[in-house]
Amino acid sequence: MAIQIEHLTKAYAKDAPPALEDLTLEIGKGTFGLLGPNGAGKTTLIRILATQMLPTSGRVTVEGFDLETEREAVRRRLGYLPQHFGAYPELTAGEFLDYRARLAGINKRGDRRARVDQALEDVGLTEVRDRKSGTFSGGMMRRLGIAQAILADPDFLVVDEPTVGLDPEERIRFRSILGRLSANRAILISTHIVGDISSTCEEIAVLAPRQLVYSGRPEAFIELAEGVVWESRLDDKAFEDVSERFQVVNVSLEGNEMDVRFVGSAEPPEGATAVPPNLEDAYVYRMGALLEDH
Repeated sequence: MAIQIEHLTKAYAKDAPPALEDLTLEIGKGTFGLLGPNGAGKTTLIRILATQMLPTSGRVTVEGFDLETEREAVRRRLGYLPQHFGAYPELTAGEFLDYRARLAGINKRGDRRARVDQALEDVGLTEVRDRKSGTFSGGMMRRLGIAQAILADPDFLVVDEPTVGLDPEERIRFRSILGRLSANRAILISTHIVGDISSTCEEIAVLAPRQLVYSGRPEAFIELAEGVVWESRLDDKAFEDVSERFQVVNVSLEGNEMDVRFVGSAEPPEGATAVPPNLEDAYVYRMGALLEDH
């Protein structure tokens, strides 16, 4: 079970740089994280995989089905939650999912009822199935979005920026739902929020504008930042010096000073402590190095 992406390029205009350029990538079973800053081409790739647009060149196959010539076969195997998901506010959650199930070709009433019940249970919305979606919180709407995406029990689930705007509790709940759903399908999560990737994904790809920075296990990517992550308590003057020579990852105030976590290969200030890297450290360090190269 895999999505194969081969030499994929997408250009929106002849005179503009392509959004994606010669991208080759394999996405297998489990949870796969697509990480990168805004403008790196994540949404373009997601829209291509969701069959919403065609690439300029290159090839994509889903379980061997060509995305360009066998689009219906791909769509039958794909569930999709876009970043900006909306439901009909006057329909209840159950009514909306029944409508989406009809669109998915689930024609028998009993089959639809069973699929809707299961989807609501999977995302923790069974108790609010008779509430109008217009009364839902942002987190509940994202969960309803996942429910509509899994109605047809797809092999692949594509989720774009799933936790943007959610409070910490809903963000944790959403990650847990995706983790459970990945047991028997492939899930691609596209995000710029490192926490969404670090807590759920077995494999990752890191995109920068027009290039693939990394593809593989998160642990190997984290190792790239070994020996360049530091923590120190700094006053304002020392912080200014550090921020000019390093990439600052995190700052917390302690009275008139700051506890600062930063990454970089320059000589650290006196008293700084080397600390083990995490995924956010590695991401900030690698992106900072790319900016310096350009």
